[in-house]
Amino acid sequence: MHVSRCPKRLFCTAVDPRRAWLLVGLGNPGEKYQGTRHNVGFEFIDAFAKSVGISMDTVHCKAIFGKGFVDGVPVFLAKPQTFMNLSGESSGPLAAYYKLPLNRVLVLHDDMGLPCGVLRLHPKGEHGSHNGLKSVIHHFRGNKEFPRLRIGIGRPAGQMDPKAFLLQKFNTRARERIDSSLQEGVDALKQVLSKGLTESARCFNTDQKYKHIRLQTMPV
Repeated sequence: MHVSRCPKRLFCTAVDPRRAWLLVGLGNPGEKYQGTRHNVGFEFIDAFAKSVGISMDTVHCKAIFGKGFVDGVPVFLAKPQTFMNLSGESSGPLAAYYKLPLNRVLVLHDDMGLPCGVLRLHPKGEHGSHNGLKSVIHHFRGNKEFPRLRIGIGRPAGQMDPKAFLLQKFNTRARERIDSSLQEGVDALKQVLSKGLTESARCFNTDQKYKHIRLQTMPV
């Protein structure tokens, strides 16, 4: 996996919007929220950036931002710093700035509808009551046809408030599952860059389906 860096001006002139990808991880800024369930989108962006050698060293459109070429493919990485419920205030302007079609903007986010550590790649979808996704869709002018990497975090036990659950840190067993899934997610994103979303999602989701079956009866 080869990554190259170039000055912003040269990078921008070299980018073909039809080939570039913007990967946006959703979360909340600040140390208070590090390691919480709602911030796994940030964790996946950090893991991907480290894997391909892209530095997240600038601020652009209200996001911590990095850019580079991965095997010749222009890649932009972003972690919006607007707080989760306003994620679209960063994602929308970033996509517009680089003139990217929405099918080249992949959003990574937590999902209570999947067992902890199970992942899914989808070309489009609803917001599923996820406030970060609601904001992104709003700032994409209601367009829901952008790909997502759903990151399973499980559901709260008993009568626990879902909002409190999202802002909790993972327990030891759940943390192990998320750490294991980080590499799976990074590998899936690399496949998307090299082979496209459709082919990558088909193989990846099949593998994750079996993981889902295995983990859904194992509490964390």
